[in-house]
Amino acid sequence: MIKWSTVGKIACGFLVGTAGVKILGSNDAKKCYTHITAAAYRCKDSVMETYTNIKENCQDISADAKEINESRYAKEREKEIADAKAVLENAGV
Repeated sequence: MIKWSTVGKIACGFLVGTAGVKILGSNDAKKCYTHITAAAYRCKDSVMETYTNIKENCQDISADAKEINESRYAKEREKEIADAKAVLENAGV
């Protein structure tokens, strides 16, 4: 037996789906999609700008840290050399 309520639900779904396709394909809907896409591009540009700034700052921080470590290693090396000279002088060599 055919359940007419099921057939009615399917028919209503078909009508709503068809109307939905027409609404989504209308010129007003296309204008809305265009504005949303433009906003998404603006958002992407803003995010990329922020990313670039953060990346540049991280590179600056990394370069400064390397300079600090190189300076520290050079001082430690000078101290080791001075200590070695002092040991040699005390040993009478």
